[in-house]
Amino acid sequence: MIKESATKILVIEDDARTRNIFVDCLAAEGYYAIGAENGIVGVQQAQAHLPDVVICDIAMPRLDGYGVLKALRSDPATAIISFIFLTASVTKTEIRRGMEMGADDYLTKPTTVEELLKAIAARLEKRATLRSWYDAKPASFSKTLATEPAKAVMAAKSIFPSVPELKEVFDYIEANYHQPITLCDVAQAVGYSPAYLTNRVGSQTGHTVNRWIVERRMVAARYLLQNSDRSVEQIATELGYQNTCHFSRQFRQHHGAPPQAWRKVHQGRALMSIA
Repeated sequence: MIKESATKILVIEDDARTRNIFVDCLAAEGYYAIGAENGIVGVQQAQAHLPDVVICDIAMPRLDGYGVLKALRSDPATAIISFIFLTASVTKTEIRRGMEMGADDYLTKPTTVEELLKAIAARLEKRATLRSWYDAKPASFSKTLATEPAKAVMAAKSIFPSVPELKEVFDYIEANYHQPITLCDVAQAVGYSPAYLTNRVGSQTGHTVNRWIVERRMVAARYLLQNSDRSVEQIATELGYQNTCHFSRQFRQHHGAPPQAWRKVHQGRALMSIA
């Protein structure tokens, strides 16, 4: 029996045979595999389970793959989930459309299980690398804030890549990450359409605007959890979350543990280092 704490993969596919094959094979590989028979159910499952990777067919009735991707990328709770399109035929126009919307990869049918597993592994490896890089930030950030407050702001800003063309974008996120901002807010502030901004940021950084918003919030969340006595609810509110459960799910997705459990471990480490 696969534990729900295992890496979660959501397969959104209206063809029952294909969906069941993928779900069964993923489960056999140790993943917590979830199936959804159409786009509407897929969005609901993504919001409920916050999977690590979504595999989604494009041609589906009621809500196609593009509609699913748009819904997930517009919701901060699901915006950073790795997304792989599954399609019977793909053109350059389709690839460009998907990438502009924030897709991470494409798989063309017929797809073998081996190809599917490789694509998933590539997404998970990239995510793990990014997580490791960000996990190295809190200690230096906390130390700086305690001793030199002026430099703490710069330490926080250093999570953003040095891309002059995107400075306005990252400056806006830095100034407003504690507000309930979304891609549309950032796009309006810098004068671009959401689709164009998604493509521009994605092509130059490999991540979406919503992902950068979340990453900035996670830096502040780690600091507040480790260095203050604020409750999880208070921290969530301070960081622009309108729902504490949403914050907790997103934090767990990033760090593998809910905020309170992470705090117990890292506050203990901080006290040991001081001693």
